[in-house]
Amino acid sequence: MYPVLFKIGPVTVYSYGFFLALAFLAVAFLAGAEAKRRGIDASVISTFCFACLISGIAGARLLFIILNITFFLDNPVEIIMLQHGGLVWYGGLISAVACGIIYLLIKRQDILSVLDLIMPYIALGQSIGRIGCFLNGCCYGKFCRVLSIPYPTQIFSSLLLLLIFVVLRLAQKGKLKKGTVTLSYFIFYPLARFFVEFLRADNPPIVFNLTISQIISVVIFVIALILFCARKPLSKKA
Repeated sequence: MYPVLFKIGPVTVYSYGFFLALAFLAVAFLAGAEAKRRGIDASVISTFCFACLISGIAGARLLFIILNITFFLDNPVEIIMLQHGGLVWYGGLISAVACGIIYLLIKRQDILSVLDLIMPYIALGQSIGRIGCFLNGCCYGKFCRVLSIPYPTQIFSSLLLLLIFVVLRLAQKGKLKKGTVTLSYFIFYPLARFFVEFLRADNPPIVFNLTISQIISVVIFVIALILFCARKPLSKKA
């Protein structure tokens, strides 16, 4: 583990925070560039990304605190110690999506078009962020007897998310119905997360031997799959 990436005088740069910041910059820059190519106001995308970042971190931290409430009641100062890790992605996803949609409604933007544009880069940002998890030592895996080390679940997640990014980017290049890329993300990511969770050691099962993240994954996957299948096909021009 390398929780401290480097130090510059009195300033300590933590791996977790560094890769979180790098992920945000990558998403904002690449999504902004894609927006310009599509004729969408890049400033709307950058503000959207920033709003989702703040609300996402808040939601991810809040869910982590709720799931570990006993620890935080005994150690309240740890609530603000983000450099130690402790963000639950689904908490951040729900709060960021809600905040992002509200912002897009205020700006009178086409919600599905913006989400279709940005979702591949969200997957890429997650992939980058998981490297920070690996270096920080959070989101760790169960002990693998064959390798005599814990499963590198952070790396598994990072590679799967990178694959999702590639698939969604390829999908963007096709003439697909609006919302296809967004729904594809909400199908692929929960599916990947569900199976990786079986190898993780930091999330105890709560119901039917499933973790809270697996339960949320199933709910999101089913809803996204139903919406995907219920879409009307593209009309063919004669």
